[in-house]
Amino acid sequence: MREWAEYSVEERGGRVTVFITGPLVVSGIGNLDPELRDFEGSVQFIDISGATRVDTVGAWIVYRFSERHGAEVVGASEAAEVLLEAVEECASDAETEPPRPYVFGRVAESVGSEVINFGSGLRRNIGFLGAILIAFASVVRHPSRFRVKALVRQMELVGVSSLPIIGLMSFLIGIVIAQQGAVQLQQFGAETLTVNLVGRITLRELGVLMTAIMVAGRSGSAFAAQIGTMQLTEEIDAMRTIGVSPIEALILPRVLAAIIMMPLLGFYASIVAIVGGAVIGDMMLGIPFWTFLARVQEVVPIHDFYVGMVKAPVFGLIVALAGCYQGMQVRGSAEEVGLRTTMAVVQAIFTVIVLDAFFAVFFTEISWA
Repeated sequence: MREWAEYSVEERGGRVTVFITGPLVVSGIGNLDPELRDFEGSVQFIDISGATRVDTVGAWIVYRFSERHGAEVVGASEAAEVLLEAVEECASDAETEPPRPYVFGRVAESVGSEVINFGSGLRRNIGFLGAILIAFASVVRHPSRFRVKALVRQMELVGVSSLPIIGLMSFLIGIVIAQQGAVQLQQFGAETLTVNLVGRITLRELGVLMTAIMVAGRSGSAFAAQIGTMQLTEEIDAMRTIGVSPIEALILPRVLAAIIMMPLLGFYASIVAIVGGAVIGDMMLGIPFWTFLARVQEVVPIHDFYVGMVKAPVFGLIVALAGCYQGMQVRGSAEEVGLRTTMAVVQAIFTVIVLDAFFAVFFTEISWA
């Protein structure tokens, strides 16, 4: 049965003595600590001669109580005296938490820190891109050093293995665009313009954009996790030791694979989305399936297709660059791998969306000009 420390109060000759009995150890002071905290009144002596055992926590409780009331500790054993002296030497009246600045100061400091981190991160990313370009130029000068098998393997992982999930996603997006567009256009008797809506928005914007987001979540995260794990296991350091460039062997095949496969995946996603729209057109609008596809060729200008294909390799570069860069930044522990993988996906998706907005405005201005 567990024993608990207890206290009693005795007053003699105008002097108050607090007697503490029982085990003054961490497992026995659960009830004593809050009672001593709530104790009010004057105390001159604290008698712990009845304490069966004393550890550091118990000594600290007694010392704190004596300091608060200005009382003298008596009846301590030799071991208890040593512990009381130790906790007295370690005692401090410093604040346990640093003072927090006002909310406006904290917000300004946080914003400034984020801006500085963004600037330094952008500079390091540009430097990383420069290192990749230098490695690419070196490989062009010495083609025998280029790892063709690694490139083909990464093209398979980035492109071929992504076809089922990207196809399903694009088919469903095409269905949603056609269905929602048809519902709105029917109010104006213009449901036949659903063909224009599906064709232009998938070939020009959503096909490539959704593909880039999917590749960022699938392949970009894989790049960061793979390279980050190699950093932890010191495989990359071993490659440098034997004279193999990690950028040429690991990063360049991944970047090239993403740049090459993104236009193909974007075109594939756009076609599948149009097929999904054609299915809805046949079911809801009475537009025959093949008529829908033929109509897309008539109403969608080839310019929209070119716009989507121009954006695709840029998005592929951004996704691969973010994944490989964050993977190379892994240091210390396995937790860092998960953190950097998350940062790679967020950074890639954010940058892709920002660039897509820029491209949308840029190509619209060009077409109007």
